Amino acid sequence: MPAYQEIEKRLRVRLDELRRRTQKIQGDLRRTPHRDSEERAQEMENDEVLEHLGRDGLEEMDAVEAALARIEAGKYGLCAQCGETIPTPRLEAVPFTRTCIDCAS
Repeated sequence: MPAYQEIEKRLRVRLDELRRRTQKIQGDLRRTPHRDSEERAQEMENDEVLEHLGRDGLEEMDAVEAALARIEAGKYGLCAQCGETIPTPRLEAVPFTRTCIDCAS
């Protein structure tokens, strides 16, 4: 099985970025609402967008953490469905992927 040190570094950097982003989003969502009803309505719309971005960030964090766990377990780069080796270009493009292109289709 090939060494995945560079991909592991990228995954760790991405995980740090996602953690910072979700912490900022959580802080923004905890802010005190504006007193003006029009401003408050705009804030509520913005909060919906932030919540969506936060959920997406958390899902990606889970996927990155799972990929890092697979690296540690020596199972990274193997398709979770068919067990075949996932081609390196796919892993470089989507480093947290769990499946080969055939199984993902």
